[in-house]
Amino acid sequence: MNVYITVFAAIMTLSGSAVASPAFLPEDPKRPADKIAHDLNIAPEQFTACFRNVSPAPQGTRPTAGRVHSNKAILLSYLQKENSHITNVMLDEVMDRYRPGGRKAQLPINE
Repeated sequence: MNVYITVFAAIMTLSGSAVASPAFLPEDPKRPADKIAHDLNIAPEQFTACFRNVSPAPQGTRPTAGRVHSNKAILLSYLQKENSHITNVMLDEVMDRYRPGGRKAQLPINE
């Protein structure tokens, strides 16, 4: 009987943690879209839609300067349509907070 209670408790713990895990984007599964959207004061769906035209550097690599500038222009333009108070500085701060490797991971390879 104790084995069943232990198994049940383990299943409940795992299912509870699965429910609490953040929503990740299929385009960039390393960042929690719901937390980023919250910090930018937009809906997660709006962030996901804005991020669809951005092309992050492949995992384990750093982006080129051209990719950084292109992605920033695309993302900032879309996001400002959703919330005109989003600035370049605000976007950098929020994205760096959730970017694996932080700001350093976004520095272009030619810098």
